[in-house]
Amino acid sequence: MNGLTHFDQEGNAHMVDVGGKSETERKAVATGTIQLGREAYAVLKSGTAKKGDVLGVARIAAIQGAKRTSDLIPLCHPLPLTRLAVEFELNDELCEVHCTCTAQTVGKTGVEMEALTGVQVGLLTIYDMLKAIDKGMVMTQTKLVEKRGGKSDFSR
Repeated sequence: MNGLTHFDQEGNAHMVDVGGKSETERKAVATGTIQLGREAYAVLKSGTAKKGDVLGVARIAAIQGAKRTSDLIPLCHPLPLTRLAVEFELNDELCEVHCTCTAQTVGKTGVEMEALTGVQVGLLTIYDMLKAIDKGMVMTQTKLVEKRGGKSDFSR
């Protein structure tokens, strides 16, 4: 069925059997951006948000989200993550926060979904913490930028 591994021959969704695969080092890097209005961006940058340290909380949320990926996405395998790193970069000119999440493991399946989930949860947390100031924030450009290990590598 189009080479999609999460479907059986009858087209039913199922969890892929990775039992026969050997463990290898796996790494994935994902990025995404949230665009804020000037007022919300100024509050974030000054550290005066009523809910606290926006980027500090978003970093912890991103890590927690990545760790819970298999609970959120039905056909993802639970993975023993060996590393999760979350970085934020501010763009003063565009009032944007750029999030990068790097996930690593030694396992039988990749960590792309964990990296992508980490980015989205981090950005959602920024939205949540600043929504009282700006409900027009936009999360955009979430994408996988690097994958290493397994059958193939990828980078953009």
